Amino acid sequence: MPKLKTSRAAAKRFKKTGTGKLKRMKAYKSHILTKKSTKRKRNLRKATITDATNAKVMKRILPY
Repeated sequence: MPKLKTSRAAAKRFKKTGTGKLKRMKAYKSHILTKKSTKRKRNLRKATITDATNAKVMKRILPY
């Protein structure tokens, strides 16, 4: 059985948790921040768990 290649792009964006779920950072925090409220920007700082609908595909490109 050959080794599986990890998608390097995905590896830089997602981390596996202890239970095997995928942790990611939220989008919309890079630019055009003046019109976004302080509360909204503060909530975008926190990491979140990848949705279960995408997790199956993500685990295939992140085998290790």
